[in-house]
Amino acid sequence: MDDCHDWSAALDGYKLFRRDRQGRRGSGVALYVRECFDSTELQNCDDKVECLWVRMRGKANKADIVLGVCYRPPDQVEETDETFYKRLAVVSELCALVLEGHFRFPDVCWKYNTAESKQSRRFLECVEDNFLTQLVGEPTRGGALLDLLFTNREGLVRGVMVGGRLGLNDHEMTEFSILGEARKGVSKTTTMDFRRANFGLFKALVERVPWEMVLKGKGVQEGWTFFKKEILMAQDQAIPMCHKTNCRGKRPAWLNRELLLGVKKKRRVYHLWKKGRVTWEEYRDLVRSCREEIRKAKAQLELNLAAIVRENKNCFYKYVVVG
Repeated sequence: MDDCHDWSAALDGYKLFRRDRQGRRGSGVALYVRECFDSTELQNCDDKVECLWVRMRGKANKADIVLGVCYRPPDQVEETDETFYKRLAVVSELCALVLEGHFRFPDVCWKYNTAESKQSRRFLECVEDNFLTQLVGEPTRGGALLDLLFTNREGLVRGVMVGGRLGLNDHEMTEFSILGEARKGVSKTTTMDFRRANFGLFKALVERVPWEMVLKGKGVQEGWTFFKKEILMAQDQAIPMCHKTNCRGKRPAWLNRELLLGVKKKRRVYHLWKKGRVTWEEYRDLVRSCREEIRKAKAQLELNLAAIVRENKNCFYKYVVVG
């Protein structure tokens, strides 16, 4: 691709952003954004990294969103990886972020956040440092999960589906929806407020229904419709609604201020180590200490929940919804 042939890739009603691979004909990354959105490309820091960042201005009461696309070649060196990680750290702090791309880390297990190779472990560390969530759960090429989707906001991306191919491409397509994020204090979105829920009333309302008698003789669909109706009626009476007001999303329940400062310190020390200003042993010890503190915080939170869940179920539902 080159600038004089934009017409060959243009789509009516869309603005095309592109970043071609340097020193080679073809290849690169591209992003199409509807013309009705106010979108601008963010300046890239290095021609070696095949990535593209576009900021979409929010309309009315909606917040800005940064969209990113990336292609990581299989032979990419660690130096280029680090350039991308630095840029990602900056972009992820701007506003809500959605990042999609082909990263080629087949040895990463996203279920347990583990990896075999050094570069893959470093990639996982970058994801954790920037509080990103990976949303693709199915293989995208053969049996490997190579195409990934990240976001730094809970509930920003929904409906992730893998399936179907575009033209002769041997990768499965990833489809998803981005929900416009409302600005703090002006959102009209409502959600169930489990902290003020009356679970005793909910249980009493459900038990009041003679289920065996009312479901007798009903088919599967009819029975399900009746069951759902009764549950929703009990929910409306026992669980109040509240407005969402936090546009930045909520941090994990186990992440306190001390842990957050520790993660940021680990990131700073890593860059110092790359510049030769601290030893590998100092950085390694800090990483181990940080991981151990996070493990302890998660374990302590779950232990506390197990101890008080019988008397206070609200804290459990808060953990499920927020954590």
